Amino acid sequence: MSNENTAASEAGAFEHGELDAAEYAEFMELAAEEGFDAEDVDRDLAAAGHGPLPVLAVVGRPNVGKSTLVNRIIGRREAVVEDRPGVTRDRVSYEATWNGRRFKLVDTGGWEVDVLGIDAAVAAQAEFGIETADAVLFVVDATVGPTDTDEALVKLLRRSGKPVVLCANKVDGPSTEADAAMLWSLGLGEPFPVSALHGRGSGDLLDAVMEALPEAPPQTFGVALGGPRRVALLGRPNVGKSSLLNQVAGEERVVVNEIAGTTRDPVDELIELGGQTWKFVDTAGIRRRVHLTEGADFYASLRTASALEKAEVAVILIDASETLAEQDTRIITMAVEAGRAVVIAYNKWDLLDEERRYYLEREIEKDLVQVRWAPRVNVSARTGRHMEKLVPAIETALEGWETRVPTGKLNSFLGELVAAHPHPIRGGKQPRILFGTQAGTRPPRFVLFASGFLEAGYRRFVERRLREEFGFAGTPISISVRVREKRRRK
Repeated sequence: MSNENTAASEAGAFEHGELDAAEYAEFMELAAEEGFDAEDVDRDLAAAGHGPLPVLAVVGRPNVGKSTLVNRIIGRREAVVEDRPGVTRDRVSYEATWNGRRFKLVDTGGWEVDVLGIDAAVAAQAEFGIETADAVLFVVDATVGPTDTDEALVKLLRRSGKPVVLCANKVDGPSTEADAAMLWSLGLGEPFPVSALHGRGSGDLLDAVMEALPEAPPQTFGVALGGPRRVALLGRPNVGKSSLLNQVAGEERVVVNEIAGTTRDPVDELIELGGQTWKFVDTAGIRRRVHLTEGADFYASLRTASALEKAEVAVILIDASETLAEQDTRIITMAVEAGRAVVIAYNKWDLLDEERRYYLEREIEKDLVQVRWAPRVNVSARTGRHMEKLVPAIETALEGWETRVPTGKLNSFLGELVAAHPHPIRGGKQPRILFGTQAGTRPPRFVLFASGFLEAGYRRFVERRLREEFGFAGTPISISVRVREKRRRK
C-alpha cells in the first residue's frame, strides 16, 4: 500500500467508532512517519472531538509579567515578552494542560484606567477577555504592591462576577514572600506567591486555577480528521491586516491603530464565512529585515513565520494606495517558498480614483508576474467593500493546492508536450522527459524522469503548461528532475 493510501486509511479509521489507547498510539506513530507534526495532529483530533474548553483570562496592569506567566503555564516561549510595558496588545489564546485537565488560556494586554488612543483599545480587549472567560487569573507585581490601577481593576473584576485567582508575581525567594501577603488587602482572597520567570509556586497557583475553572469535556478520538481551514493574514506593518480580521469577524477582535506594528502575537480567530468555519490568523507585520529588528518586533517576526508554517493558505495584503514595495515581494516569496496556497488582496482600493485603478492594474500585471497564478481580490478592510469575494478566492487557492493529476493523464500530457515542444539541443544532445509522477499535494510536487539535464527555462515552460492544462490556481508548484544514469556496457 502506498504512503498516501496508508495515511488515508488511517484517517478513515476515525469515522468508524472510538479508538482505544493502543490504536491512538499507533495512529500517532504512523502520522509521524508520514511527516505530520504529532502535536498538531493531537490538537486537531482533540478540537474535533469535543466541545469548547473552559477559558482562563490572564489580566493585570502593564508589565506585571502576564506573558511570562503564560509561557510558564503552556511550557514554551510563545507569547511575546520584553522588559517594558505594553508589549501584548490583543487577546491571544493558547491551549494548556495541568494534571490531565485541558483549558484555554487567554493572554491580554495591560489594563489601565482612563487611558486614550491605542491604550484604551488594549484595555477594551482585556475587558472583553474578562467577559468571555470562565475564570480570571489576576496578576499583580508583588514587589510594587497594590496600586490604584490594581484597585480599579479589582472593582471591574467584582462587577464581572467571575471567579478570580490572585497571582502575586515576581516572588523569587522566601525573602519576598512578605510582599505577597500585602495583597490580601485587595479583598480577593489568598494571593499565590509565584515567580513566572523561574517557575516557583506555579504548581500551587494552577491547582487553585483548576478549582476555579469548570470541568473540561472528556477527550475522545472517535472523530474524523479535519477542523477549520487555517488562513494566515500576511503583509508589511500597517497594511490593514487587523482591520481585515475585524471586518470578517464582524467585531473589534484585535487592536487597530495607525501606529505601524500594533500586532505582536499571531491572533487566532474562528470565523463563520461563506457557510463554513475558518481559522484566521492575524500576524505581526513583516519588516524589511528580520535580523535588523530587535526585542518584541524580532520575536513577532519569528512568530509570523511560525504562523505561516501552520497555515494552509496565506492571504497577502498589499496597500493599493502605495507602489509595490520590496517588502511586499519578499513576503510573497516567503509564502511561496513555504509551499502555502496564496491569495493576493489589494487593500484600501476604495481610496483610489478610476484613473489610478486603471494604471495600477497595468502595474500589477508587471510587478506580480511571478505569481500570476494567485487569485487576486481588491478590497477595503475599512468599509467591507468586496469582502464577499475573499472566501471564493481562498477556496479556489485551496482547491489548486490539493489538486492531484492521475499518473496516466499526466504522462499523456507530457508525451504530447515533448512531441510538440522538445527541449532545445545543447552540446549536440537533446534531453527528453521520459515520464513523470505527482509525488504529493499541498503544494503539488512533481518528479520528472529525464534522459538529461532540463534547463530552468524549460522547467518553467513545463510548469506554465501544467497550469494551463490542469489549473493549479493559487498554489506554487514544485518540479524536480531526476536524470537517468548511463549504464556501462559490459
